[in-house]
Amino acid sequence: MNPFISLGIALIVGILFGKLMNRFKVPAVAGYIIAGLILGTSGFNIVNSEMIEKLSFLSDFALGIIAFNIGSELQISVIKKLGKSIFVIATCEALSAFLFVTAITYLLTKNISTALILGAVSSATAPAATVMVLKEYNAKGPLTSTLLGVVAIDDAICLMIYAIASSVAKVFIKHETVTLYKILIHPIMEIVSSILVGLVLGIILTYLVKISKKEGELLPFITGMIILLVGIATKFHLSPLLCAMALGIVIANISSNNRRAFSSVESFSSPIIAAFFTLAGSRLDISLLPHIGIIGVCYLIFRIIGKVLGASIGGIIADSPKVVKKYIGFGLLSQVGVAVGLAIVVNREFSNSELGSLVITILLATTIITEIVGPLATKSAIIKAKEAHL
Repeated sequence: MNPFISLGIALIVGILFGKLMNRFKVPAVAGYIIAGLILGTSGFNIVNSEMIEKLSFLSDFALGIIAFNIGSELQISVIKKLGKSIFVIATCEALSAFLFVTAITYLLTKNISTALILGAVSSATAPAATVMVLKEYNAKGPLTSTLLGVVAIDDAICLMIYAIASSVAKVFIKHETVTLYKILIHPIMEIVSSILVGLVLGIILTYLVKISKKEGELLPFITGMIILLVGIATKFHLSPLLCAMALGIVIANISSNNRRAFSSVESFSSPIIAAFFTLAGSRLDISLLPHIGIIGVCYLIFRIIGKVLGASIGGIIADSPKVVKKYIGFGLLSQVGVAVGLAIVVNREFSNSELGSLVITILLATTIITEIVGPLATKSAIIKAKEAHL
């Protein structure tokens, strides 16, 4: 096997399973994940961990495209209308998941470090699966707009929660000192720097879009800029999601050719996003499920409760439309991508303790469930809100 053979098989099998799931009225993304499970560690091992590592750049590129597309939905008029509710709901759902999971984990383990880290990781929502379902069902309306905004900024809030929780956890495990720089200044600088990089590159891209007269020029400019942006973010330890989202927001609000720009990316991106989910599924190991124990089961249940309840409370505080208050939480259950990235960070930062392996085991095991349940819950929410246009 080489990366080309693995990727080719993953893409073809992923698309076939996506079509199969559609026949059963299930979002295609669930089919991609199942195809990955069959091809990867849990199945025939065609796409093994070595191949996943070699193809990791593709996943980063796919996340960049997804975040860029989220930015396309956040025009100034939408931000003005939904700005308050987006920030309130995102803060409430992330904090609620953190508090619920931290509390139940502490009750079960009596270990504050484990409780804080698992709680922090639980606050993350992966935008990819949610955005994919919204696009697939051509969803439009207040719930859809709010959901896109919430998943876009959830990454920033999760970064802040994790920075504070990991700093406190290190005090108990490594006896490090808590500093204002570690828990507040550094994460804020990371978030602001990520947005600034996206804004600057967005202004350059706006000019490049303007001078592109042919489709053959436009798409290479946009994809080249997304690849450059992801590279800069990775090099300087910034958030690729926030960078790419800011890039998309600039194009959506400044460029006179914004529709042409986004439609060209959309026509090109479907195989990359299908490959992203299939590769994400191939990373997951079903054999871990029996090992998660009561902590893993409680993590899964209390994270879902925290997300759904917190999002609804946020909707009530922000006085959002009724459909948003009622259904917003069901679009926030998916966790692949950002959370798996955080688990790898935890494993590195707490390499000399059992915490790293525990977090990775729980996350990779529960993600199997959230990545199949999450898209179904999002689909159900937009259908009940009458925002799906099939």
